[in-house]
Amino acid sequence: MTDLDQVLKHLRTALILTVAGSALSLTACGKGPGDQTAGQKMDSVIAKTEQAGADAKAKTESAAAKVGAAVDDAAITASVSTKLAKDPDLSATKIDVDTAGGVVSLSGPAPNAAAKARAEEIAKSVNGVASVHNNLEVKSM
Repeated sequence: MTDLDQVLKHLRTALILTVAGSALSLTACGKGPGDQTAGQKMDSVIAKTEQAGADAKAKTESAAAKVGAAVDDAAITASVSTKLAKDPDLSATKIDVDTAGGVVSLSGPAPNAAAKARAEEIAKSVNGVASVHNNLEVKSM
């Protein structure tokens, strides 16, 4: 079971407990005898339960999207780092790679301008990269 599955399971459990508590509260807090029939009270509880379910679903989908974006960024960072380490001209260079929203930032030293440009090309070649901020500094090594 992945972390996302566990989060979703906990959210579902919390939703069920909230709905059950709300249903009990609503049935116990009637306005008075004769104001609503049992069927009307049940319809009201059902409508509120459905709305609570829809709200919880929207929050869960939003949380899942955020988790998915973080996983995508981590995968991009790992892929760029691996490709840089495999490149014969860059493997000895310590290049820091960070990714946020598909935007890759490269920082650290580069032995020359060609190596700096090559690092940017490699980063851009990775699937999911929207753009690259090349902050590498050309330094003699």
